[in-house]
Amino acid sequence: MDITTVLFDLDGTLLPMDMDAFTNGYFALLTQKLAPRGYDPEKLIAAIWAGTGAMVKNDGSRTNESAFWSSFVRTFGEAALADQPLFVEFYANEFQQAKRFCGHNDLAAKTVREIRASGRRVVLATNPIFPAVATESRIRWTGLEPSEFELYTTYEDCRYCKPSLGYYQDILDRLHLRPEGCLMVGNDVAEDMVAAELGMQVFLVTDCLINKSGQDIDIYPHGGFQELLDFLRRQ
Repeated sequence: MDITTVLFDLDGTLLPMDMDAFTNGYFALLTQKLAPRGYDPEKLIAAIWAGTGAMVKNDGSRTNESAFWSSFVRTFGEAALADQPLFVEFYANEFQQAKRFCGHNDLAAKTVREIRASGRRVVLATNPIFPAVATESRIRWTGLEPSEFELYTTYEDCRYCKPSLGYYQDILDRLHLRPEGCLMVGNDVAEDMVAAELGMQVFLVTDCLINKSGQDIDIYPHGGFQELLDFLRRQ
């Protein structure tokens, strides 16, 4: 079946990064912001990881936002909910400094725009563990605008995370897509290539490859953005 829709991962795909370097830099900015409010840095980071784990395990019964904050208050109590606006303020302001922990690839934006110009639909299928304000910032760091995607997934509007098939099925359902007509493009073998189990076609971007299990990547179409464009032109 012809590819009608291309789904892109963000971190490590459209936005080049070393995940460890980005995470460490991001946490440093966040703890600096929240320390004056009495948040112990080590305890805060542990709570963020616990909240992330709760989102990854989300079974669709609530939003990822709800899963995160339910976990967070188990560490800091219900009073922490009053600080939610402080987190929004952080992502709108200090978080912008995290751009320096990322790379840039002009071909990323060029590829998205060429695909859109060809008449195909484009979706940002980024793991929805961040609020919209942070996701929209990271999109702009690539040289793109959020409006260039038909949908971008955030923790406010999703009830699953990668690598759950529920995450991909939710996108299919929301946009009334057939999996056979979709191509999932990402850099993480476990989180992105799993979309093939639903019948989607896949393409593995190897610039910032994550392959924790050491899987043979030759079973997937793979390469950089030029190879992706060549692949799509043949479809």
